[in-house]
Amino acid sequence: MNNIPDVQGSADSRHLPIDKVGIKSIRHPIRVLDKSGGVQHTIATFNMSVGLPHNFKGTHMSRFLEILNSYDREISVENFETMLWEMVKRLEAETGYVEVQFPYFINKEAPVSHVKSLMDYEVTFVGEVLPHGEYRQSTKVVVPATSLCPCSRDISERGAHNQRSHITVTAVTNTFIWIEELVELVEQQASCEVFGLLKRTDEKFVTERAYDNPKFDEDIVRDVAAALNADPRIDAYVAEAENFESIHNHSAWAMIERNKMSD
Repeated sequence: MNNIPDVQGSADSRHLPIDKVGIKSIRHPIRVLDKSGGVQHTIATFNMSVGLPHNFKGTHMSRFLEILNSYDREISVENFETMLWEMVKRLEAETGYVEVQFPYFINKEAPVSHVKSLMDYEVTFVGEVLPHGEYRQSTKVVVPATSLCPCSRDISERGAHNQRSHITVTAVTNTFIWIEELVELVEQQASCEVFGLLKRTDEKFVTERAYDNPKFDEDIVRDVAAALNADPRIDAYVAEAENFESIHNHSAWAMIERNKMSD
């Protein structure tokens, strides 16, 4: 077996480094702490890569899977950074990138009846080892919400068109932030938040709340950005709002990107 050639480790003469090379769409168990003190066990989709110097022909793909499977079946937020440093070391790389996407559930209470139901949110953790040994981590949340059109409300004699929106925040943080805190920050900027289960009294409440709080997607993304600007735990962010229009066959979209550290 020792005589089998290592083709990936052989030299390459094209002098072209590769920014990222690795594996994508690998599913693996993950354990995530929630703010209520519990633990959520879920399945995440991993993308893992390293930078490949110009003089190496390829990387050792099997080592990515070996690293994942060495963590006693489950990756957690606590060992996420450790796993990334181990990946870079084992693959003899200077830079590394791990993206972990998973569903996260929050038990929400309806506004009037107080009936509880689970809401799922798409969450992504991204860890990066940058050149010169710097580590950076960001959290991305996709939050469903309601938006109601201010123009429609003002020009219509009866009602106004509204739509479900996806508000997405990708935040680079300088300390730990609960997923629930990011979700709450985002939901507060919409015309109204959405719920998994509503009784008739709740439906009346959320319909009237949205009508009393009309917002374009431009309003939503600016309000989200203002809240992120005011939070000292967040160093940089991308805020996006996409409204799935109910009277058009297209979405309305807006985005604000800011690095607070470079201001």
